[in-house]
Amino acid sequence: MSAIVSRLVQAIMVAILIGTATFVMMRSLPGDAAWRIAAGRYGYDNVDAAAADAVRAELDLDGPAHTALLQWMGDLARLDFGNSLVTGQPVVDEIAHQLGASASLALVAVLLSLVIGPPLGILAGLRPGGRLDRALLVTSTGIKAVPQFLVALVLIVILAVQLRWLPAAGHGAARHFILPSLTLALGLAAVNARIARDAMARIADMPFWRFAQWKGLSERQTLLRHGLRNVSVPLITYLGLQFVTLVEGVIIVESVFGWPGIGHALVHAIFSRDVPMVQGTALVLGLGFVLVNAAIDLAIRHLDPRAAA
Repeated sequence: MSAIVSRLVQAIMVAILIGTATFVMMRSLPGDAAWRIAAGRYGYDNVDAAAADAVRAELDLDGPAHTALLQWMGDLARLDFGNSLVTGQPVVDEIAHQLGASASLALVAVLLSLVIGPPLGILAGLRPGGRLDRALLVTSTGIKAVPQFLVALVLIVILAVQLRWLPAAGHGAARHFILPSLTLALGLAAVNARIARDAMARIADMPFWRFAQWKGLSERQTLLRHGLRNVSVPLITYLGLQFVTLVEGVIIVESVFGWPGIGHALVHAIFSRDVPMVQGTALVLGLGFVLVNAAIDLAIRHLDPRAAA
């Protein structure tokens, strides 16, 4: 019960901090917010001073900033995220539509990274210093050093432009998942592989591992019975930290591939100075981080009962 209360308090604090921080940052951006909002509504070619002035008067953009912030927090206490300044639609409806696209892309990327990274890391950890171990170190370091937008562009040029195997952008078919999810998965797999490698190398050097083999178990049997459960604990623990990397990657990848998700919407909301949309989107991402960490804590307690002690 104490863990649940702690997570609820953490979620409330995250909501207040994120809402305040995003509001202050959006208000601090240079330029005319009314002009940006009008451009988001009518298009940049159709905006003039009269349209901007009408938007300013309608939304009371010259009013006290603290009043707008307190009003947003009051609405949030009633679970009301407000309306988009550009579309006029409820923010919660906009996010609900976009969150599904982002969640499906993130899920495919995480599963793909777990298929690629940990098996290679485990094999390398069983033979520390071997060829696979050295090759994995060089490859994973190289992938992590390359920005994700550059990885995305390289994959587009090779697989979409030159080989024409996959579409460069789009949404709606299974093949549209491949390039964006692979872009996200490569960075995650590079880290997963190193974590699995280090954990496997440490476990293989422990007395219980040698004792299991002394009893006559093969390396494969020892791995399946004793190794995988122990390797999974640090991997699952790191998933919480990977969520931050995943959110950052989703924003970049969705923008590159035109994926209609929450990251793409956040970028457009920032450009359009759609403050309620930015606050709502950032809040959902922040609370998602709290939820993911809570789920990871439960998973670790199940895999390693010592963590609950």
